[in-house]
Amino acid sequence: MRKALRITWKIVRETLQTLAIFALLAAAWTGATYITKAIYTKTGAPSSDYIADLIDLFLGVTIFFIGLYLVALLFRHKQIAMLNTITDAMRRISKGDFTVKVEDHKWHREFKEIVHSINDMAGELGRMETMRQDFISNVSHEIQSPLTSIRGFAQALRNPQLTEKRRNHYLEIIEGESRRLSQLSDNLLKLSSLEGVQQEIEMTRYRLDDQIRAIVLANEPQWLTKQIQIDLDLAEVEIEASEDLMNQVWINLLHNSIKFTPAEGMITIKLKVKDQIAEVTITDTGVGISESDQLRIFERFYKADKSRNRMAGGSGLGLSIVKRIVDIHQGDITVQSEYGKGSTFTVKMPCTHSRQ
Repeated sequence: MRKALRITWKIVRETLQTLAIFALLAAAWTGATYITKAIYTKTGAPSSDYIADLIDLFLGVTIFFIGLYLVALLFRHKQIAMLNTITDAMRRISKGDFTVKVEDHKWHREFKEIVHSINDMAGELGRMETMRQDFISNVSHEIQSPLTSIRGFAQALRNPQLTEKRRNHYLEIIEGESRRLSQLSDNLLKLSSLEGVQQEIEMTRYRLDDQIRAIVLANEPQWLTKQIQIDLDLAEVEIEASEDLMNQVWINLLHNSIKFTPAEGMITIKLKVKDQIAEVTITDTGVGISESDQLRIFERFYKADKSRNRMAGGSGLGLSIVKRIVDIHQGDITVQSEYGKGSTFTVKMPCTHSRQ
């Protein structure tokens, strides 16, 4: 439909341009005729009709080209004004003003495409700047909180009247906050390295079911401590991916499920294949995620459960890392949850072979 409209508009525009040229030519010829008649009334007409026609033709052509020049000069002035507007917008964007918006309702079609591109670029840069500022603010907040705790409890340790039990308690808090700072640093480095990854990661073919089973067993102390039951239903599936990066995906998702599943709860992990797509679902009986939080759960530093204990909570980067790794592998991750009734994370990955 749009292509047909563009073609129709092009035909109409070219037709109008042709008619305008003929109208200008007719006006020039008519003007030349009236001018020569006015001259002839004072000087007398030439003795030869051929010479009179030649004079009319020469004068008409001269008026025609003068008219074309004036029209071109008018449009050139308008084009220069348009270019100045575009240049000014680009200059403002280069100085960090991403609120630039160039109006496009009076522009030619060729310029409208440029204007739309500038407006889109300014909008995208504005969103990136907002994300950058939010990122800096979040990092500062996440760093400041443990540093405040460490500084406060380190000062408290100077008190010579502290009991050994209280002293050990303060030391445990300092150690825990130090671990949280270290984890935050590791996650930031991991996320930063993943942002620069395109397709240069080393892919290997391996059994996805074996990988998931090994990670569940490696984290056995964590889910056994809370008496959580793990139910595995894994088809034999091979995928081609970065095994190290995918380890991070399953570890982060499993840790989240264990963290937010109450004692004696259940975590169900299923792996199946459909249309050469490996689908892993991790379902828990935990606290769940509200519908509004599900829209932002994969954003950096976003924490769905804002009331959770900060010592037990993470930095809000784990699911961002998971999302980035899955994207790198041309996969997809989604979440379905109902607050208070558990969550299901679904990861879909292209697979090469399966035996069910």
